[in-house]
Amino acid sequence: MKKLLRFISPLAPDDSGACSVLYELGGITVICDAGGCAGNVCGFDEPRWFTKKSALLSAGLRDMDAILGRDDRLVAKLARAQEQLGRAFTAVVGTPVPAVIATDYKAIERMAEKKTGVHCICVPCDGTKLYDKGEEDAYLALFKRFAQDKLPTEKGTAAVIGATPLNTGFAKADRITEVIKAEGFDEVKCIGLDSGLDEIKNISRFEKVFVTAPSGMKAGAYLKERFGLDVTAHGCPIPKGYEDKLKALAPAEKTLIIHQQFTANAVREIIGGGVCGTFFKLDESAAQAGDFHIADEEDFAQKAMGFERIIGDISLKRALPDFGGEWIDLPHFAVSGKMF
Repeated sequence: MKKLLRFISPLAPDDSGACSVLYELGGITVICDAGGCAGNVCGFDEPRWFTKKSALLSAGLRDMDAILGRDDRLVAKLARAQEQLGRAFTAVVGTPVPAVIATDYKAIERMAEKKTGVHCICVPCDGTKLYDKGEEDAYLALFKRFAQDKLPTEKGTAAVIGATPLNTGFAKADRITEVIKAEGFDEVKCIGLDSGLDEIKNISRFEKVFVTAPSGMKAGAYLKERFGLDVTAHGCPIPKGYEDKLKALAPAEKTLIIHQQFTANAVREIIGGGVCGTFFKLDESAAQAGDFHIADEEDFAQKAMGFERIIGDISLKRALPDFGGEWIDLPHFAVSGKMF
């Protein structure tokens, strides 16, 4: 029962992360379920659902079709959707059921491409991991399938990987592009946020690639190895008003910052110190001494002891009923969604 959450809301799962990366790329994303997982994505984990259109569908397989692995039914539904919508590619995102029955995703890719005539990628999520794992797998699958051969480098251009609403809280790229442009770039594109599939196809044209979340680091390493791109970890930009609030804080001896690691790093840089704690991926190359991963509520309660100030999503405070220090809210959409 160690992983049971008694105080904290369920964290966004890996299938939500994969769907977040795919949302604006102009494809058809099918969540491979019998019904239910798609509602979780659209209703709770995707803030763009009511402002930006996307072909995000549930496979809607009958229980026995899902249990018995009737991949032909899934592919037939995918083909009908492609006939009606005519999108650039299709994507299948896994859930617990296909994980339990060991669905052959490579076979689905081949069958779907033959049936629809467009590329298909599969992201083998299982619903038991957290959103950053799904994002990591989706980024890597997209670049491996769609990135073209090395293009001439365009000076003054930058791409950002990791800028999903689950990581940043932003449903638009304006704030992120503003921060990166201020560092001397004329054109900035956030992959999958206010940009489409063309930016993935043409990723090798960018002079610089910034990674603003650990979920983009594996894709960044792939792009560096394949194209020789200049890939750098970058603190995740935060809202200007919140940045001003942080700058006005009085010094505190022991401060714990809880978020996805690169947002916590950005906060630490603003306030001039602190320790990063995260429920999600902790990239050692971007960590400082004392930073730690949080395994569960019990681990959180133990590791948070002794801190005078905590900067983190206010929903997490329920797991520390005895904390008597200062708590400063740092919303994280993957933790509390729209609740706060």
